[in-house]
Amino acid sequence: MIEIENVRKSFGTLEVLKSINLSIEKGEVLCLIGGSGSGKSTLLQCINGLQSIQGGNIIVDGTNVHARDTNLNTLRQKLGIVFQQYNAFPHLTALENVALAPRVVKKQSRRDALDLAREHLEYVGLGSKADMKPSGLSGGQQQRLAIARALAMKPAYMLFDEVTSALDPELVGEVLDTLRKLKESGMTMIVVTHDVAFARESGDRVAFFDQGVICELGPARQVINDPKEERTRQFLQRVLH
Repeated sequence: MIEIENVRKSFGTLEVLKSINLSIEKGEVLCLIGGSGSGKSTLLQCINGLQSIQGGNIIVDGTNVHARDTNLNTLRQKLGIVFQQYNAFPHLTALENVALAPRVVKKQSRRDALDLAREHLEYVGLGSKADMKPSGLSGGQQQRLAIARALAMKPAYMLFDEVTSALDPELVGEVLDTLRKLKESGMTMIVVTHDVAFARESGDRVAFFDQGVICELGPARQVINDPKEERTRQFLQRVLH
């Protein structure tokens, strides 16, 4: 599981995370919602060790992410992360993009890595696009390529940071379908999203962030359909209408 204990994060004098406490159980889908700048994406980067913290602890399967003796490269093999930007290597095919990390990081043979890459491209619905360069793929396909790349490392957890926000509306569904498929497989996921309908339908729990604190945390349908906090209600009224 992932345990977040009293985590604080600042950029200079700006405190963006204020004593965050969360635990994510194996197999759970936790959706983080809230306005821009509320701390959601920063928390994901702190979980993955991409950002340092000023206080508290983040524990992944018993390992303290920010302890001095933690090997982040090893730990990150457990924590797949997918951003808004696709970050594919433009000179490599889709197949080569997915096979790269297993070859370089896990030292797999070229044949094994390519077999693994084909498997994960099929999983995200891109089996027929294996030999295409990223420039030949739509935005939704490039985002699914990014998901396949992360999955090829066989992570225990997946972190998604607004993976549909840069997409045209008609491409959003195909990426969300991939996330739903992952949920059905039992993958543990933390999903930062502005898609409240997806959070309600596919999240087990929802955490509403506002100005660096968790204002409300609970079962997804309860938080979105019947929020307890006035600030949550105000936010949902604004994004749903």
